[in-house]
Amino acid sequence: MLTRTEEQKISLTLEEFLDWYPDGYEGRFELHDGVITKVQPTGTHEQVAGFLASKLSVYIDCQDLPFFIPRQGLVKAIDSPKSAYIPDVMVLDTNALDHEPLWKQRSTITQGTSIKLAIEVVSTNWQDDYLMKLGEYEKLGIAEYWVVDYLGLGGRRYIGDPKQPMISIYDWVDGEYRVTLFRGQDRLRSPTFPELNLTVEHIVQVGT
Repeated sequence: MLTRTEEQKISLTLEEFLDWYPDGYEGRFELHDGVITKVQPTGTHEQVAGFLASKLSVYIDCQDLPFFIPRQGLVKAIDSPKSAYIPDVMVLDTNALDHEPLWKQRSTITQGTSIKLAIEVVSTNWQDDYLMKLGEYEKLGIAEYWVVDYLGLGGRRYIGDPKQPMISIYDWVDGEYRVTLFRGQDRLRSPTFPELNLTVEHIVQVGT
């Protein structure tokens, strides 16, 4: 395994990164333009992500949908052979995985149509979720993308001034994302999960 100094100096391809990726519980890692980036979420961040995953799992089971939520899976960037990301929550279409060449051996998704929903829970590096990953997920054509800013950390152009907790739901329409913003007691309106009963305040309470 590379040392932290070596990680910062060496630019890897996706294949090299997947060969390097450690087994077990040594952490979660993404590849950003060839650079290994360790993802180290806070405890409350993990509480929010886990809460959302559990609610979606119950919904999927009750509706008998052919979807599942992997414990961990990478999404390959469409334009860069040296970038791959791990959504905080990812809902996959089981029926689409036969067309994913890297899934069985590498738990990596290469086609946006295989992903029904990607969720990023915002941390202090909020630019990754509102800019970098938003752009990449839009290019891939991922049907739905949530930015869950439960602490109100994002830029004012995204969550308003004064800053406040916000959930942005992007749905892919005619080749681009359309965004709807939710705050306070707003009930989330998900195109993929229309009967999901969650408010922004309910999610914020989990993380505070």
